[in-house]
Amino acid sequence: MCEWEMMVLIGDGLKARPPMLGPKGPAHGNRARGWGKGFDLVSNPVFGDQLFPTLSSLRRLNMDVCDLHGIFPPAIFHLPKLQYLSVDDNEDLTGHLPNFNSSSPLKELQLGDTSFYGELPASIGNLRSLEMLDLNSCNLTGSLPMLIGNLPLLSYLDIGHNNFSGSIPASFANLSNLKNLDVGMNPFAAQSASSLSWVWKMKKLATLNLWRINLYGEIPPSIGNLSQLVELSFFGNQLSGTIPSQLMNLTQLTHLELLTNQLSGSIPSWLVNMTQLVVLDLSRNKFHGQIPSSIYQLQNLQVLRLFENNFSGTVELDNFLKLKQLEVLQLSSNRLSCRTSSANVILPQLEVLGLTSCNLREFPAFLQTEKDMNWLDLSDNNITGEVPFWVWDGRFKKMQYLNLSHNFLTGLDRYYPINPLYMLTGALPPWVCNLSKAVTLDLSSNNLTGELPNCLGNISGSLMILNLKGNNFHGSIPEVLFRGTQLTMIDLSDNQLQGKLPRSLANCKMLKFINFANNLIVDTFPSWLGSLPELHVLILRSNKFHGVIERPKSSPTFLKLRILDLSINAFVGMLPMEFFQSWNAMKSKMGNFSYMHKDLHPSAWLSYTYYGDYDFSMIVIYKGLKWYYPKILDVFTVIDLSSNSFEGEIPSAIGDLKGLHGLNLSNNFLTGHIPSSLGNLTALESLDLSRNKLWGQIPTKLIELRFLSFLNLSCNNLTGYVPKGKQFDTFTDDSFKGNTRLCGEFISTK
Repeated sequence: MCEWEMMVLIGDGLKARPPMLGPKGPAHGNRARGWGKGFDLVSNPVFGDQLFPTLSSLRRLNMDVCDLHGIFPPAIFHLPKLQYLSVDDNEDLTGHLPNFNSSSPLKELQLGDTSFYGELPASIGNLRSLEMLDLNSCNLTGSLPMLIGNLPLLSYLDIGHNNFSGSIPASFANLSNLKNLDVGMNPFAAQSASSLSWVWKMKKLATLNLWRINLYGEIPPSIGNLSQLVELSFFGNQLSGTIPSQLMNLTQLTHLELLTNQLSGSIPSWLVNMTQLVVLDLSRNKFHGQIPSSIYQLQNLQVLRLFENNFSGTVELDNFLKLKQLEVLQLSSNRLSCRTSSANVILPQLEVLGLTSCNLREFPAFLQTEKDMNWLDLSDNNITGEVPFWVWDGRFKKMQYLNLSHNFLTGLDRYYPINPLYMLTGALPPWVCNLSKAVTLDLSSNNLTGELPNCLGNISGSLMILNLKGNNFHGSIPEVLFRGTQLTMIDLSDNQLQGKLPRSLANCKMLKFINFANNLIVDTFPSWLGSLPELHVLILRSNKFHGVIERPKSSPTFLKLRILDLSINAFVGMLPMEFFQSWNAMKSKMGNFSYMHKDLHPSAWLSYTYYGDYDFSMIVIYKGLKWYYPKILDVFTVIDLSSNSFEGEIPSAIGDLKGLHGLNLSNNFLTGHIPSSLGNLTALESLDLSRNKLWGQIPTKLIELRFLSFLNLSCNNLTGYVPKGKQFDTFTDDSFKGNTRLCGEFISTK
């Protein structure tokens, strides 16, 4: 809401009066939503130099979520009577914090979710009346000033999600009235949890957020002093040891988040005393033992996340049916065996269920009654037979994520109560089209058959992830499947799909990953996909693609492409030199060393949890072997054009692709010299030019490829001496055999 009140003298009293905004704002009222393209603080006359004197009595300025942009006028901070200033949630609003005067009456300063930058000035300590300071999710840098401890009235401090460095000042100990402290998501210097001794003495704290601030060591027993604590998060540190028993003193705790650390031990039995718990997240640690029965007595529990630990034993899922408020239950990736029998009990709030690798042998029966299910992961279990009809009959109208992969499913239940004339034969039925809000659909690595139904287009508007690889689907790929604009990843590999690639794929401007490998697709090279601005991975291996790869009709094209696999097809003609020149992402060795994935954001009503990441995976031939990559580094760069009928010379332009890690041009009809420009590929680890008709000498410049660990130049017409030295001294004669006119000292073993 955008509002401000100006106290003006009328007679003997004071009255609030909103100012007129001028041409870019409404002439009446005090709300600024819907101001067209936003509100420019620089050009709008309400904050022009001439009007600043008229704001001398301004006490409150609230312009949250107003689509403000431009540079925030620093003079506003110095208005002599301003006590409350809030411009939260204006991400295009920039500026820096000024030097504050000791005469300032500011009580609340809220700049969260803006683009303010620079350092937090030491003069922040001059704001002696300050009670609230919210700088969350800005672009602030540098060290925190010691003088921040000079704010005796401060009760709310949020500096999370910035780039503050150094140490958290010990002067924070002076903030004796602090009730909310959030310093999370800042790259502070590593320090032990016990070194924050001042934190454990702040007995008024109700909220403590220490996300990802490089803490290590054990959680100190003195945490038990914080008896008023309601929310506690240590997410994403390197904490070790067990949960201290003193934590049982925090009986007011509603949120306990210890996820993504290295904590161990078992879940303590005294947890039953924490009756106010709403969120309990112990995921991604090293906890072990059985899940205690005391958890089933936490009647207020809404979120329980225990995945990716070492819990063991048998879990009767029916016990969780006692928790009537439960919305999120995630037990995946432990050493549990989960069983269920109840079909009549309802968890009225359940929306998220993760039971990956829980040794399930059947679908949990109670799911039949969970109509608000939003996220369901039953992958990597031992579920056999058909998918029951109630998964598909439309009752899960809110479903956004469904993962049934890596089971032993053979089809879908033939019983369909809505249309008894429709008899399923293992194909995907129209029921799947009822998942109108689905974000992720993963049915990979099962035994599903039949054609992909056209009605899949009904869910294309919301779908971000579609993974149907490793089944027996046949027929053509429906054009209607790609009407949506949200699709980020599609994997239909390892099926028997036929026909051409749907041209509607070009509509999916968010696509980052495409894999149609090992099908029966008959088409020419899809140069029309080059317009996709985010495409990183294109795998068309082992199909019936054919013809000449024509020069691109528009330039640039495939700008972000890093992985291209066209192997085992029927392409002919020259290698596509013009494409090599356009692939800008492959020309750089720089990049993000994170993994390709899609963040699965929660729905608004589950904002206190998250679904995790969906990692992209693939199989490629690399270093002469078939490799499965369960995760793919963003910087990993590979070209595989092997086993086609390409002819002519290898373009020297390939030498510009300095980010390449793997290049495979084997099993073609390439002629001419090996271009010396390949010696520029300084990141190259694997080079396969075997089974061509290359001639001439091996360029000595290849010796400089210091990361090259696999080389295959066999079965060509190469002549002269094999270069010696550096990496070439590690290769065996297998790298050069079949070149009868080559000579040199081959190393048979290394």
